[in-house]
Amino acid sequence: MPSEEKATLTDPYDPAGLPDYGEDFIDPDDLRRFEQALNAPEASPLVALNDWRPINQRVRKTRGRRKAPKRSKDETREGVLYTILKWPFLFTVFAWIAVLSFGYVLVRVYILLYEQWITWRGKRERLRRDLSSQKSYADWLRSAQALDIHLGNEKWKQTDEYAYYDHLTINKVVSQLKKVRKDAEWEAEHGGVSVNEIPAVEELRSLLEACVKNNFAGVENPRIYSEAYSGTKELVQEYIDEVHACIKLVLDGKQTDREAKYQHFKHLDTNFGRTALCLSGGATFAYYHFGVVKALLDNGVLPEIITGTSGGALVAGLVATRTDDELKQLLVPALAHRIRACHEGFTTWIRRWWKTGARFDTLDWAKQCSWFCRGSTTFREAYERTGRILNVSCVPSDPHSPTILANYLTCPDCVIWSAVLASAAVPGILNPVVLMTKQRDGTLAPYSFGHKWKDGSLRTDIPIKALNLHFNVNFTVVSQVNPHINLFFFSSRGTVGRPVTHRKGRGWRGGFLGTAIEQYIKLDLNKWLRVLRHLELLPRPLGQDWSEIWLQKFSGTITIWPKSIPSDFYHILSDPTPERLARMIHVGQQSAFPKIQFIKNRLSIETAIMRGLQECSATGGRSLSPILSRRIQRSQHEPSDALLARLDENFPERSGDSGYKTGSHYADLSDSLSHSTASSRPQTPSSRRGSVIEEMRRQSAVFFDDADLYGDEDAVVT
Repeated sequence: MPSEEKATLTDPYDPAGLPDYGEDFIDPDDLRRFEQALNAPEASPLVALNDWRPINQRVRKTRGRRKAPKRSKDETREGVLYTILKWPFLFTVFAWIAVLSFGYVLVRVYILLYEQWITWRGKRERLRRDLSSQKSYADWLRSAQALDIHLGNEKWKQTDEYAYYDHLTINKVVSQLKKVRKDAEWEAEHGGVSVNEIPAVEELRSLLEACVKNNFAGVENPRIYSEAYSGTKELVQEYIDEVHACIKLVLDGKQTDREAKYQHFKHLDTNFGRTALCLSGGATFAYYHFGVVKALLDNGVLPEIITGTSGGALVAGLVATRTDDELKQLLVPALAHRIRACHEGFTTWIRRWWKTGARFDTLDWAKQCSWFCRGSTTFREAYERTGRILNVSCVPSDPHSPTILANYLTCPDCVIWSAVLASAAVPGILNPVVLMTKQRDGTLAPYSFGHKWKDGSLRTDIPIKALNLHFNVNFTVVSQVNPHINLFFFSSRGTVGRPVTHRKGRGWRGGFLGTAIEQYIKLDLNKWLRVLRHLELLPRPLGQDWSEIWLQKFSGTITIWPKSIPSDFYHILSDPTPERLARMIHVGQQSAFPKIQFIKNRLSIETAIMRGLQECSATGGRSLSPILSRRIQRSQHEPSDALLARLDENFPERSGDSGYKTGSHYADLSDSLSHSTASSRPQTPSSRRGSVIEEMRRQSAVFFDDADLYGDEDAVVT
């Protein structure tokens, strides 16, 4: 009988094994206050009832001769030629875009057939099928290595020369690091100093500050991970391992005092930057993110900084409010029993859409979403519980205000489920919502004067610039599942862990001619969409500029594209069954496996730097949360497979030699806490509150990530 109970608990399809499955986290009073905020009048008396119903005012009839109504002039949309040529030009461009789109589909079909019928044949096809059937990364890696051996990629790894990184510089740096590290080890063992009377550890620190930088000499160029299914150049791997060993030697050495070490690791952290996981929107396509997160978590490479938009915000909210152990139990097919956002029938949502202009009920979604966010948890509370930094993109309902990246710095007391709803409020699907903030007494109140917010994917699906400003993020892992974008993701020279299928990975997908045609058509489509936007010819249904849905940046340093199937479009607004969720988790894992070695190499150095910062801080790391402390302890024993260890704090404003932006700075919570506590206990939310508030006061403005009106999609409005 005990064995049967254990089997039931470990059954991935049994919802009883989910942590807090039957828990109703949200307080009914919170829902009531949210409803009051939704129904409260806006600051402006002229507000549409919903996205589909414009403002209508009664016009008082006047006796006698009617006066011509006063019309406001649009400073751009005026002129005789504009009025005459607008619609003919618009229809002509749309017709040409339709022709280009049809041609693009034909080219992609040709490339697909070329790869399937000509390239994937014989033993290569059998090895590829074995690769795609693996469910764990260890098994996948063995299959990938077998495929590399068959294709001759192992010889490519052993050759140092490659056009996309400076192998001469890397060779020289590795030799110098090895020599100086051996000298430093000898000095530490014998207590002596080298002939020139300069301690070797000082020289080692100088070498590290010179080479530990973002993409130094091209070692983080995705191309050097795109020529083989597993791993990269042996020289690059040797460089990563040697840098990790040198950082560890500097940290453990006794020749340097704590303050000097702290300043050294602070400079390394400034120059090297941080890593973030970005989860895109995409309605129910976002459930592929569960598999991506599971693959990263199981292999200890889940970044601490996580951002999500629309459907991706729901997944990010789950990840940021749960510990590692809880996530491992939650990321199973049984989670489908908790996904009930689309449980209503056809007639119900048709009546609601006719009455309110939205398919789904906002209050019902708030209740369903609250379970994934552990009730009315705020961004700061989630950060204090798990050590993960959650970011959610929200767009104001008016078309003029800039977007906001909600996190524990910009709006620490904002309730996560309200931000997730705002990020998912697609016009026609969910009406704009009010963000809620938690007050000191625990009750909820409207945030930002009760202004309403909506879908973040409309303008900032992947807020790379804002992440860089807030947290010095310069390495992004993007899980992209937007259905209207996936078709146009095409890596002509292969992608990380997915080399070109023919000519041993050295050619072009579909041949040079096929790639050239694909690139031309895609760039021409992009050009005409930009022309329409810049000339302000595009209509604005629902008062929204929809051009950013196509023209914003959707990729990162590493971009993961889970492969969807046609039935996903049919179920785009329906809840998944456990069987369908199991397939999506498996596909998400499969799409993430090829990227793990690249992420692991990046995080091995980042983890070592953060460990140095934590151990050399003023409090000696005593303010670190227990969860992150365990991660660092594990990383000391397994440096190559280390979990991402991050400080449960921020650091003083950085001013290194790398030219880092002045707006990106951190609060040194350790220094502020050292005056209030000297114990080794993990700090409570109340003990951290003062430090976070002090950091908020130092923030001169909220950083936004918005596309510039005149074409710079990476421009940032502050």
